[in-house]
Amino acid sequence: MFFTLLRQWVITPVENYRLFHHFTRQDFVAQFAASIGGFLWLFVTPIAHIVIYAFVFGYIFQLRALPEFGQTEFVIFMMIGYLPWFAFAEAVGKSPGLLLEKAGLITKVLFPVQVIPVVGTVVPYLTHVIGFCLLLVYLAMQGYFNLLWLWLPVIFFLQFLFTLGLVAMLSALCVFLRDLQQIVSLLVTIWFFLTPIIYPITLIQSEGARELFLFNPMHSFVNLYREIILIGEFPLVNFQIILPVAFITYLIGGWLFVRIKHAFGDVL
Repeated sequence: MFFTLLRQWVITPVENYRLFHHFTRQDFVAQFAASIGGFLWLFVTPIAHIVIYAFVFGYIFQLRALPEFGQTEFVIFMMIGYLPWFAFAEAVGKSPGLLLEKAGLITKVLFPVQVIPVVGTVVPYLTHVIGFCLLLVYLAMQGYFNLLWLWLPVIFFLQFLFTLGLVAMLSALCVFLRDLQQIVSLLVTIWFFLTPIIYPITLIQSEGARELFLFNPMHSFVNLYREIILIGEFPLVNFQIILPVAFITYLIGGWLFVRIKHAFGDVL
């Protein structure tokens, strides 16, 4: 029974590729429907974020290069962590409403509902990977490129699996616990400040407190991006954390979703 449910979860996007592709395209295009800029916003938005944060942290707060990352400018250090986080935060933040928004479809049409959290995770990642790639192109032109960059797609994929597991879990539970919509929004904000994105972890003086950050998977993802991109090192400890956490979260979240999906129609 357990493995049957897992199989349904894993192969659904493949077996129902046309449905998955239709939903993904629909949700992706809907972000820019009726807007004058259209798909241009895919490039304008990340560039605007980079310019704004460069002005705020570089000019107003006068935050300068970080010696532990090869004298890298603070805004570059921050954006390397912020852009992948943005994809994660948007997917998780929208997860409680995924099934509620499609309640009419779920209750009237018979289709593999487990494709919805997959689409709900793919679309934010497709949107924000463009900004991350633009940043990587800029850094490569500045001479940061090294062979360890070949690990970046692997790490990004593991982050996607981790996010997808959480999205599946939260979207399923929110059908029965509607208060999760407000709780998740608050938790994502708290999680952001508990992840060293807008500050280096070296600001924390206590070694014991720093080790507690290892229990935060997003810290490991962010640190992997930064050390690989900026100083050409591969923090093995962080990778050993995210590898099992990503797959376990993906499988447990998917199993829970498929396990209780039969009750969605009654509640929605």
